[in-house]
Parts: sequence; structure tokens; C-alpha cells
Amino acid sequence: MNIQDDCFVSIAYRLTSDSGEVLDESAADQPLSFIFGRGQMIPGLEQKLEGMSAGQNAQITVEPEDGYGPIREELFRELPRDSFPDDLQLEPGMHLSASGPHGPLSLKVKSIQEDTVTVDLNHPLAGQRLHFDVTIVESREATDEEIFASTMSCSPSACAGCGGSCH
Repeated sequence: MNIQDDCFVSIAYRLTSDSGEVLDESAADQPLSFIFGRGQMIPGLEQKLEGMSAGQNAQITVEPEDGYGPIREELFRELPRDSFPDDLQLEPGMHLSASGPHGPLSLKVKSIQEDTVTVDLNHPLAGQRLHFDVTIVESREATDEEIFASTMSCSPSACAGCGGSCH
């Protein structure tokens, strides 16, 4: 079945950066599964998968605006230093997890001042061009149960800080 809205799709993939660094990949025996057209994948990847079928491979490049978006300056925040545990050795570039009003969120320490810490709440892959090496493992009509379950999860592009791990 060619991939179209409300298809159950499983893909094996490797995600790399412009420099070739592997950012993520599926385990050989655990492809990533989702319901196509339900906002569970970044738009640029979903657009390129449409019409493909099981067994096909593709190299897909997704620009930031079709992935996790550009880096948004309004998602940089200055937080009081005393809002972090005293025994935590903060360093620029450090990734931390925190609890927010809407659940878990990921943040990156940008800089540390005497009384404040500047953090970046952008998705860790915001602003990056993404390179996918994808193999379609399965494409079939989704069951009603699978479609219902897909409505209970958030999209990676809508999750401001969960790193896409909430789906």
C-alpha cells in the first residue's frame, strides 16, 4: 500500500546532521511506527514519505522550517541560579530535564552568570538541517484502534521541549 493519510507506517531510519554525526536511529529490530497524516512526524519527513511503499529506501533532507523549526530567541530564558540544585555543576552546553506546567521539558544551558542561568528551551534539533536515510518497513491501512491511539499522543514539532519523546 502506498503511504497516504491514515496509513500505519513503520520505518527504519538513521538521522544525521550536516556534519554526518548520527543524531538518532531506529534499532534494526524496532522500526519507528506512526499513523501517517496525524502530525506525529515532522512535516518535511512526512511530505517526502507520501506515496512510498514497503521496501522502498530514500535519502531525505529536511530543512529547519520543515523540521523542528528555526531557533526562536523568545525561547531563551534567564532563570535565577538558586532555582537549580546547589550541588549541580552547571556548564554551558549541558542538557537538563525539568518539569514544566505541561509536563517534562528539555533545556540546554547557554550561559551562567553570578545570579542567573540562561537556558534554551528550543527543541534540541531546532535550526538544524536533518538528513534521513529511510527504509519503509511496512505500510498498511491503520486500524480504528491505531487511529484512536494516535490522537492520544503529541507531535514532535508541537512538543516544546520534550524532545519528541512524549509520543
